[in-house]
Amino acid sequence: MSGERPINPRFNEDVHLNLVSGPPRYRNHTDKPVRYFTVVDKENGAVLGYVWAGDEDNAAAWEPRKAGGPRAANEGGFWIRRLRSAKERGLLPSQALAELLADPEPAGKGRGLPGSLTDAPNAAAVETLAQSE
Repeated sequence: MSGERPINPRFNEDVHLNLVSGPPRYRNHTDKPVRYFTVVDKENGAVLGYVWAGDEDNAAAWEPRKAGGPRAANEGGFWIRRLRSAKERGLLPSQALAELLADPEPAGKGRGLPGSLTDAPNAAAVETLAQSE
């Protein structure tokens, strides 16, 4: 009896990944114009990040504010789930954005800041805003 363990021959096989479809999602990047609003912490009013959307590329996403730290990063899950839900219901990104901003008390730690809806030339501009603060 040898002290060596046999090597499984399957370790030498190539891995084949099959793309499967998941739930409907908006694209998470666009170089077309977008609208976005600011999300603030319900407790202290600190900016956590931004939700943006653009109909031209069927895109929408959450952009956490770098200075918001872990709380801002964690908040993203909530906003992303709400965007996915809107997509599943067939809403355009701009409609989803309006719906999210109109909810005065969403379930997460943050809420949309009234009056903060504004335009940006593209998603990268919102990302730059989030990183620079």
